[in-house]
Amino acid sequence: MTIDNHTRILEFPELRENIRTQKLGNRRFEECNDLDRQIRRLEDEGSPKADETMEALKKARLALKDERYRMLTT
Repeated sequence: MTIDNHTRILEFPELRENIRTQKLGNRRFEECNDLDRQIRRLEDEGSPKADETMEALKKARLALKDERYRMLTT
């Protein structure tokens, strides 16, 4: 099974420099990548994708990604 990597640099390559600048010294900015790694690890272990916990994690990742995108583009 292919497990997608949802890191911001891969999803928003046009914002690469802005991502690097904003994440320097900002641990909260890395929260989305940490959550993505956790989800990919669970998927790799065979956790069911329809599981309520997995869906909650994916929704949290999406909310963080949306928040970070707004930070990067404003």
